[in-house]
Amino acid sequence: MTTTDPAAAEQAQVTSTTDPTYAGLRAQLDTLTTEAFRPELAEIDRLPTAEIARLMNAEDATVPAAVAACLPAIAAAIDATAARMARGGRLVYAGAGTAGRMGVLDASECPPTFNTDPAEVVGLIAGGPGAMTRAVEGAEDSKELAAEDLTALKLTADDTVIGISASGRTPYAVGAVEHARAVGALTIGLSCNADSALGAAAEHPVEVVVGPELLTGSTRLKSGTAQKLVLNMISTVTMIRLGKTYGNLMVDLRASNEKLRARSRRIVALATGASDAEIEAALTATDGEVKNAILVLLGGVDAPEAASRLAASRGHLREALRTAP
Repeated sequence: MTTTDPAAAEQAQVTSTTDPTYAGLRAQLDTLTTEAFRPELAEIDRLPTAEIARLMNAEDATVPAAVAACLPAIAAAIDATAARMARGGRLVYAGAGTAGRMGVLDASECPPTFNTDPAEVVGLIAGGPGAMTRAVEGAEDSKELAAEDLTALKLTADDTVIGISASGRTPYAVGAVEHARAVGALTIGLSCNADSALGAAAEHPVEVVVGPELLTGSTRLKSGTAQKLVLNMISTVTMIRLGKTYGNLMVDLRASNEKLRARSRRIVALATGASDAEIEAALTATDGEVKNAILVLLGGVDAPEAASRLAASRGHLREALRTAP
């Protein structure tokens, strides 16, 4: 049986609070908007549940405005990303904790939504896949780990790396951007504090200042919401620029289950106005490829010709339709 020596515990506390590293980190946190303490919420735990929920909802409602203030920077980052991906580059997210999970989540949704190869949009989280569900202590503190993870991907100058960190100072995210920039890759730094180290390291800083959190320092709240909104925007608009949509229809949808197969038929119907029988025939002929089926129906070509024209137009359906009979 182990016992705790009160004197030893007190000495350990004194040592930790006087350690230069600890003091430096605390000083850094004191300067971050995302870590600021809000005295007006000091009694929040004594409020009725409905009032806490109202307060939280009101806080969340401020996030879109913070994102809107960054739209020029986001648009520039998207255009640069799309240009790299158009020549075969990949989109790589790198972050720790909540920020890393947001990147992995966005990357995992691209294959079923836009029919991308799983290796085309990649999410890296400090500590590896296990960190998605369980914190890996210390992983976020290593720039070297980020460099190793990117090296394993054989990063090239055609790739884009987005470092994600609410504080803007997480070593893993900053290290990822620094390593990527050194090899000539495009770099974007997504943070929730102004004048961050991550923003300074990246070619395209996107600093969405959402202000102090409802719970001091809990950046899974407004900061996490802001990250989700921005990553949604970057991946979605990039895919639109790459021809993955036709209007607002997801024509590169991968039908991997019954719900998505039904959605595929509906998308073809909305795009073409064809009958159910014509839609089924076109989807069968094109092996379920929505974009190809639309070109068959609207362009009056057979399945092989549709595939050829889409290849020539680099997957852009509108361009392929302009060259069809």
